Amino acid sequence: MEVMGVPVHQVSPAQVLAQVGAWIHEDRRATVGYVNAHVLELAQRDGRLMGWLRGLDLCYADGAGVVLAARLAGDALPGRMTGADWIWDLAAAAEREGWNLGWIGGRPGVVARAVARLRQVHPDLRVGLIDHGYRPRWSPVGINEAGLDVLLVGMGTPTQERWVAVHRGALEVPVVWALGATADFVSGEVDRGPPWLYRRAEWLARLWADPSRLAGRYLVGLPRFAARALWGGVARRVVER
Repeated sequence: MEVMGVPVHQVSPAQVLAQVGAWIHEDRRATVGYVNAHVLELAQRDGRLMGWLRGLDLCYADGAGVVLAARLAGDALPGRMTGADWIWDLAAAAEREGWNLGWIGGRPGVVARAVARLRQVHPDLRVGLIDHGYRPRWSPVGINEAGLDVLLVGMGTPTQERWVAVHRGALEVPVVWALGATADFVSGEVDRGPPWLYRRAEWLARLWADPSRLAGRYLVGLPRFAARALWGGVARRVVER
């Protein structure tokens, strides 16, 4: 289904992991990404980002706002998939299946700490490549030499999407997955806010935890996104009549 011009797959976390496993088994190159209110709002003004999102092999809803926008348009999504939650399922599947993961992006040491946290629960998890930064030192050749099954790219939107767009053709990794700031939350670098709040309204929990950085995104961007979603839903219903 489409949400604000972006095809979003109606999938659960279990279905996403099953599809990733199939791509690895087939040794097929595929690219995975997500949309939330912030990403969709940026894509309305960034043609390159919109084009990248529309070309994904799998795009899932990362925020409750996307689920709401779909509902306003008369469609339904199973729910949101947030990286800080599904990354544990990915780690379990990778440990069980012997997948070799790579994870790049973020501030120095953050990804390494996130991987260490995952290994406390999944000690046999293979992570053959860890790197930080928003312009990683690793070239596609170096990444290919690591023999990865999945490359996780966490540089934030739109940096990660632009990086993948430039390098995907040279990357021989079966699955390249843009996952945003997941490492920040798993490592404990960034507070998700009170659990009772982020389970209901993660945007509000994140604003609570980091108001100085996220005030513009949520207090300006979210109302704009809500207006687009409402207008899009009304327009679609009028056309369908």
